[in-house]
Amino acid sequence: MTSILQTLSCADNYDPNSLHVDRARELILDLLSPVTGHERVFVRQALDRVLAVDVISPIDVPSHDNSAMDGWAVRFGDLAATGETRLKNIGTAFAGRAFEGRVGAGETVRIMTGAILPQGVDCVAIQEVVRVEGDAVIIPPGQRRNQNTRRAGEDLQAGRPAVPAGRKLRPAEIGIIASLGIGEVSVRRRVRVALFSTGDELCSIGTPLAPGAVYDSNRYTLWGMLTRLGCDVIDMGVVRDDPAALEAAFREAAGCADAIITSGGVSVGEADFIKQLMAQLGEVAFWKIAMKPGRPMAFGRIQPDGAERPGAWLFGLPGNPVAVMVTFYQFVRPALLKLAGLDPVPPFPAFPARCVEAMKKGRGRTEFQRGILFQENGEWCVRPTGAQGSGVLRSMADADCFIVLEHERETVGAGDTVNVQLMNGLV
Repeated sequence: MTSILQTLSCADNYDPNSLHVDRARELILDLLSPVTGHERVFVRQALDRVLAVDVISPIDVPSHDNSAMDGWAVRFGDLAATGETRLKNIGTAFAGRAFEGRVGAGETVRIMTGAILPQGVDCVAIQEVVRVEGDAVIIPPGQRRNQNTRRAGEDLQAGRPAVPAGRKLRPAEIGIIASLGIGEVSVRRRVRVALFSTGDELCSIGTPLAPGAVYDSNRYTLWGMLTRLGCDVIDMGVVRDDPAALEAAFREAAGCADAIITSGGVSVGEADFIKQLMAQLGEVAFWKIAMKPGRPMAFGRIQPDGAERPGAWLFGLPGNPVAVMVTFYQFVRPALLKLAGLDPVPPFPAFPARCVEAMKKGRGRTEFQRGILFQENGEWCVRPTGAQGSGVLRSMADADCFIVLEHERETVGAGDTVNVQLMNGLV
């Protein structure tokens, strides 16, 4: 297997000591390939899964020429170029019950939406513009050939792909597949992600807090974010700051997962063993990013059993809860999307907004402040959520966007324009 360090050493702007945010994301994505393997599932189990094989349409959709509106089926050639046309009503065509017969010269048929167009018909006049006098139907001028009609195969054609491989199956795709009468599809297997927290200070929920201890919230936050992405999550709990215990956890995780996510243990403290173990059991691509929060983030690969096994990609996230969420959304989420076989879209939609409060910012790093969007006089505005410390998880709970302060930017004044990334639907 190709060394990631050899690959990255040839890359421009590769500085393992402090990478820019965009460059770090780019390098991660360049190294990853989608996981292999797929499975057959029922259509109702395929929602949000990634399609592994093209769905080929076995039929035309629609299967017959039909009416797009309630109205009157007519032969366009019978209609006068100017003035009204009087036609004779000879029957009705219902959806699911076709009109038996052919529409001849001077004749028309009442037709419902979805009903098969009778023979000879090439126009539907909507019922709102038509007058009926006994068995006579008066059609106003201005109709067009083929108006309000749907032709067989205009949506999907038999023998051609209806949904391409690599597409995430949303409700619309599920409906398309069902419209073809297909009950099962092949989807990529889910990405398997092992996660654990590190630190002697961490306490599990349900046990009393010892002096200096904190409850481990990061695993729950990560579980929520991973579950929303549709990953198979392997929660390995809390691993203490012991090299032997951490090594055993890494070996176990690398043997069962495509990716490993840890929180804590990647800073410069003497008890922070993650980086050393990553280098011992695999490769460390980088461990610092020029950002706040989230500077101490390690990325690499764990491959303890030799080159014959693929190992697992490792994301060593910081221990502070806000830094965990920021680094996950900016780096881990796009990476897992690529592993799943999807396009690694940017973390969030971004657009400019007016910041109504001044904010301090250090030069030489990208900062992700948490903000609240609102409209004022028709203009999008944003304000920080309050305290922005990387341990203040409430700043994420209260926020609906990130205020992105670019690498070279300095202090933001009240009224300045900033870029924001929407969080809605993700956090």
